[in-house]
Amino acid sequence: MTSRERVLNALKHKEPDRVPFDLNGSLCSGIHVLAYKNLLSHLGLKTDRFVIHDTLQQLVWVDEEVLQKLAVDTRLIMPGSPSGWKLEIRPKDGGEFFVDTYGITWTRHAGGLYFDPTGYPLAQAGREDLQKYPWPDMSDPAIAQGLKERARLWRENGRLVTVERPIGGFFEVGFWLRGYENFYCDLAGDPDYAAALMDKCLELEMEYWRLMFSEIGDYIDVVLLANDLAAQNGPLISLELFRKHIKPRLKRLNAFIKKLKSDAFISLHSCGAIHDLIPDLLETGVDIINPVQVSAAGMDTRRLKKEFGRDVTFWGGGVDTQEILPRGSPQQVRDEVRRRIEDLAPGGGYVFAAVHNIQPDVPPQNIMAMWEALQEFGKY
Repeated sequence: MTSRERVLNALKHKEPDRVPFDLNGSLCSGIHVLAYKNLLSHLGLKTDRFVIHDTLQQLVWVDEEVLQKLAVDTRLIMPGSPSGWKLEIRPKDGGEFFVDTYGITWTRHAGGLYFDPTGYPLAQAGREDLQKYPWPDMSDPAIAQGLKERARLWRENGRLVTVERPIGGFFEVGFWLRGYENFYCDLAGDPDYAAALMDKCLELEMEYWRLMFSEIGDYIDVVLLANDLAAQNGPLISLELFRKHIKPRLKRLNAFIKKLKSDAFISLHSCGAIHDLIPDLLETGVDIINPVQVSAAGMDTRRLKKEFGRDVTFWGGGVDTQEILPRGSPQQVRDEVRRRIEDLAPGGGYVFAAVHNIQPDVPPQNIMAMWEALQEFGKY
């Protein structure tokens, strides 16, 4: 099988020749620059050949030689920037910061490993200010410039093409624009304002996907959406608020994407304990759940497969990244990988990846133990 055939079979709930493997196929299945340098050194490769493609999380493009060496099945398309915006990282208090296309300030504090939101441009804004705000133009052709050639190359080489969003989803972006406390208060005390803000963010998402499908639609296999909906022990908001605010908008977005390309698979990334939300997510048209945070409450992989395995593909969940991958022994990593494959792989509907990105404290020996266990236990 080609890589694309392998993943598509899994997505159609068929058993391919082996469990498909994703590394660097999304902003949630990548690898931090420090972990990548250590991995390259471990593999005997040059450690100075890397490009950071996600500034916030400090994720790197995994070199094609490494992707092929590890038999990775996915290839990622990342959007460009709108005209007139350029990434400018400036020093501040021993750290550094930048302002993104939405006007959100992101800061990496002194000694930090990532950029966190620190400046919320709509923190003091009223509802009337939403119309006057300088929103980015998500229909700008510059965003898709040069992507068609790359997508065509991946398709011609038999790879599955995944396409990322330009920023987080309409729900989580609300927190970054308003500030966390403000947006929680909006949802509870001023729902009309919260709805207006989410509708604007949803409108921008739809503009973006209209552009991407018009430019590279022939090559898009998987659409990567994100809205973090849960924390370690449960959803961030009540099921009532989820069904009022999130579910109908997500359903509208998914229907819009399916209208653009009916056979595109929709992947929704949400960290945390989302078990109780999955039935509603499936009703919105979600095809794939990522990252399957196995350490969160209610996210037991055997239970998830039994309850939802016929209706959704689990993408991730291959090894716990909170404890096992960074701090376990290589044997513990192997045992974890075997367990997750045994739970999630039967009948297809599973793509292997670590639970979220490989973080800087993960030893390369554990990364290779993960990969070697996949090769051993991931055959159908």
